[in-house]
Amino acid sequence: MQSPSKGTSEVLIQPAKTHIFQARGLSKVYKMGEVEVVALRDVDFDLYSGEMLVLLGASGSGKSTLLNILGGLDKPTSGTVMYGDTMLSSASESGLTAYRRKHVGFVFQFYNLIPSLTALENVALVTEIADDPMSPQEALDLVGLSNRVDHFPAQLSGGEQQRVAIARAVAKRPKVLLCDEPTGALDVETGKIVLKALERVNHDVGTAVAIITHNAAIAGMGDRVVQMSSGRIVEITLNSERMSLDEIIW
Repeated sequence: MQSPSKGTSEVLIQPAKTHIFQARGLSKVYKMGEVEVVALRDVDFDLYSGEMLVLLGASGSGKSTLLNILGGLDKPTSGTVMYGDTMLSSASESGLTAYRRKHVGFVFQFYNLIPSLTALENVALVTEIADDPMSPQEALDLVGLSNRVDHFPAQLSGGEQQRVAIARAVAKRPKVLLCDEPTGALDVETGKIVLKALERVNHDVGTAVAIITHNAAIAGMGDRVVQMSSGRIVEITLNSERMSLDEIIW
């Protein structure tokens, strides 16, 4: 692995790729009464079009804070974040809302599906407000759930519910999919199925995918691996070739 420095990721990634995110000097401090908790410390980070990136780190390493800032759910205390030509770090709340709606998809550890709606209806909620969406059926086909469209969440396994959540996130055709511990509530075999769905979204649609995890076993599935500790990026590595999920030792 290579220790990061300013510009490290530009050296590691293929020059044909274009930036989705450029973050420079990011710091985030949370104030809890008189106590200050430093979640990010002077982080430089890049994400590129079509990339599959794995962000590794223990709980409290800052990886979820970084994802929340990239996704427009939070703002840094200092530093800048560019999404293409848009400065996210100084955007208004209405601007961030529009950004989240149009450009980024989220997948979290818990599925957040509406229990009273079928899989198809849960996905349709997003397609109804997107500018150029897939059809809900197309999105569910993409994650291998074409035969479960009329099932309610209670009739689906955990892995199937997570794949509905992925379909919902990707149906609006976002440029980037931000995934925070997407397999954290699943067993190993079910987790593989979910990760394969994310690989398919990345490969077939071309969506850049960033996966936050504490599970180092899945590092091989990424084009790049970024490791965090104590609010800093401590290592960045470029995989010359992605491993298939069947090759990974769990």
